[in-house]
Amino acid sequence: MSEVTAIIPALNEVDIIGATIAAVKRISIVNEIIVIDDGSTDQTAQKAREAAADIVIELPQNGGKGAALMAGIAAAHGDILLFLDGDLGDTASHSAALVQAILSDETDMAIAMLPTVPTKTGARSGGFGLVLKLARWGIKLLGGQTMKAPLSGQRALRRKIVEKTKRLDCGFGIEVGLTIDALRAGYRVDEIPIPLTHRATGRDIRGFIHRGRQFRDVLIALSRRAFNRRKS
Repeated sequence: MSEVTAIIPALNEVDIIGATIAAVKRISIVNEIIVIDDGSTDQTAQKAREAAADIVIELPQNGGKGAALMAGIAAAHGDILLFLDGDLGDTASHSAALVQAILSDETDMAIAMLPTVPTKTGARSGGFGLVLKLARWGIKLLGGQTMKAPLSGQRALRRKIVEKTKRLDCGFGIEVGLTIDALRAGYRVDEIPIPLTHRATGRDIRGFIHRGRQFRDVLIALSRRAFNRRKS
């Protein structure tokens, strides 16, 4: 019988991490919840413990999403992993559909397609589009499959996929790199539309900085795999 571990990296999510954990606890097929506090300056870790996460890992400093996920994977007991952002809140319960797709052997990696609806700030949850186009182009070129949501961090996958790739990219290139690695290894990767919502990046200076870093990290992840393909 497969066991499912939800792995939730979080950075300064004290106001919503409790709701996210509570929502995941409502998913009966999830056996374990691990929260990785990636160097938060607030009380995220304490709130996660109060919400009864099974394991709470506190990293001494911010190491990026890839490092946080690897810490969670190392502590996980499940053979199916559910990666979720810490700011999904009540909508995290909808991620059950991702896990079910793996349990029913429909796919090896199920990626959530989030609705692209306007946020309260007027920005769209899909971002500005430049990073999205780069990610789609790179996955098609290096992995051979067209993805509608190449940057989605909400995904369920078989643990052996990560064990085969051995490492995850740092920064914002993790999702693109993981998708390409899975496709290259011959695993099935599918996208499932589900109504998850989280904080969208706005069109202010912080938003532009975020998108700039994201573009850089995706480009690095793609360049690394293009170089490795030439070597092989």
